[in-house]
Amino acid sequence: MMFLIHLERGITRFSNFLGVICTLMFIALLFNVFYDVLMRYAFNNVSIAMQELEWHLYSAIFLLGIPYGIQHGGHVRVDLIYENLSIRGKAWTDLFGCIVFLIPFTLLVGYYGVGFAYESYALGETSGDPGGLAHRWIIKGVIPLAFFCMTISGIGMILRCINALRGVSEEGFSHPPIQH
Repeated sequence: MMFLIHLERGITRFSNFLGVICTLMFIALLFNVFYDVLMRYAFNNVSIAMQELEWHLYSAIFLLGIPYGIQHGGHVRVDLIYENLSIRGKAWTDLFGCIVFLIPFTLLVGYYGVGFAYESYALGETSGDPGGLAHRWIIKGVIPLAFFCMTISGIGMILRCINALRGVSEEGFSHPPIQH
């Protein structure tokens, strides 16, 4: 029985690690944008590669940040109804949503995303703009990676629900009171 709690905590650590990676990529994005703006307006020098790197970083931050959001309750649901449910009601709602919606969707997109990234790699796809980034498959490879990470976070959420329903842990379901 303790195995499920340890597995849930391990998945939470994995999701938190992705949050740290996103934080570091966000800092890199800030420096990239600062450099790009400085070069453009101070030196009248534009780099297509740096501009493309901005959206590559932004995309990776968004995609790899979703598993962190899933694990910490930042995902979409009707909070007006959800917040008034008991812990068991929240657990059943999250369990249903994960099993019926989250896991099948993330596995489907992850599965087809692998072929999407591989095709880009096999074709040697690069930027369509002169001076742009090579190896477009890298950013396309983040898509299936992120969706498989979302699956892992979804499994962590399922384990949290099971542990709550068993009465072992209420972690992640109770929120601190709102400060006025």
